[in-house]
Amino acid sequence: MLTAYLIVTSITILFNAGIAAADLARAKFVLANSAAVQVPASWLPMLGSLKAAGALGLLVGLLGVRFIGIAAAVGLVLFYVGAIIAHVRARQYATLTAPGLFLGFATATLALSIGT
Repeated sequence: MLTAYLIVTSITILFNAGIAAADLARAKFVLANSAAVQVPASWLPMLGSLKAAGALGLLVGLLGVRFIGIAAAVGLVLFYVGAIIAHVRARQYATLTAPGLFLGFATATLALSIGT
């Protein structure tokens, strides 16, 4: 179980750090996706910061401060549930794959964090 926790959490950290960097750099695909789901581009720094904070919190959890890791995983699960809602509300079903993947990893990380 510990090995699964380490692997899944590490992947979740990398995914969220990467997409946070893309948000903060205002990558073209991020701008296009946010426009498609009617999220203002002015929100990207905040959204990127939340993803980066989640990744950092998961890392702190890996380093031994378990409650921070669990709190970060809960935050990421809630964040990506909101992203799924935004995509569905905007009827952007073709772009649900990425937030669905991120939600899946955040949920798995949360489950493994609690179970370990």
